[in-house]
Amino acid sequence: MEDSITELPTNAEELRAAILARYDTLSKRLQQVARYVLDHPEETALQTLTVVAARSDSQPSAIVRFAKALGFSGAGPMQKLLRDSFLAQNNPLGYGERVHQFTATVSQSVSDHGVGVLIDEFTEGDINALRNVRDVIGHEGLAHAVSLLEQANIVHVAGMRRAFPVAAYFAYAIPRAGKPTILLDGVGGLSQQQFRAIGAGDVLIAISYHAYAPETVNAVETAVAAGAKVLAISDSQLSPIAKLATQTLLVRESEVRGFRSLAASLCVAQALVVGLAYRLEVARETAVEDADLPSE
Repeated sequence: MEDSITELPTNAEELRAAILARYDTLSKRLQQVARYVLDHPEETALQTLTVVAARSDSQPSAIVRFAKALGFSGAGPMQKLLRDSFLAQNNPLGYGERVHQFTATVSQSVSDHGVGVLIDEFTEGDINALRNVRDVIGHEGLAHAVSLLEQANIVHVAGMRRAFPVAAYFAYAIPRAGKPTILLDGVGGLSQQQFRAIGAGDVLIAISYHAYAPETVNAVETAVAAGAKVLAISDSQLSPIAKLATQTLLVRESEVRGFRSLAASLCVAQALVVGLAYRLEVARETAVEDADLPSE
């Protein structure tokens, strides 16, 4: 049985940190609850214990045990902490609930209105995901990520399988912003040789979503061992690349009829590239102005 922690979290950020610190010591069942609480804090805050249990594929008793393992007297105080923290930060609540309601409405739409209605379904799903990623990453998160890229000697990019289009965009766009970039695509079975090119002072952008491509995880492990920084784009703070990253940008893509979008990830990628291009241009202009100043 898991031991409870001595210091009770007092806000959502402290709760997140406590879960990450305790995750590896929890049982598999409580790890399942932990992943849900981290990935769906708004549902955990707003929904009843029965609904949270159903959506996390667990039992109400498991959620209670999880809350007690974090020092709470039960699930209710943990949910109240999340609600209070979101309201204090003026964060919008209910993204997960909007997604749930949206998913429930699409099942009959094609049969009722024809295949043309699919454009409504997919765009509405992406709109919800884009709004959420803006709220989750925020101005400060994006600015910090741009700074990581700006300071890098070389930017390496790893994104396999479903994430490859995002990686390919980075590999195309970042050099146009003026930063040397290498795409780690593993073509010809040369992934390990490519990974060994990562050095201290470089940054690896790693993009991966559940079930997390092993090649991308290996790239992150190699980068960390080499002393490079890692900017992860992933769907969970507990993903194997997020746990090792210098910074993680959390992106929860929409899923309509079993098809997951990449709209939010590409939006984040574009914002990063344009932000980097702006910072590098300002730095170049400043350097030119300094060079033109008369020497004393």
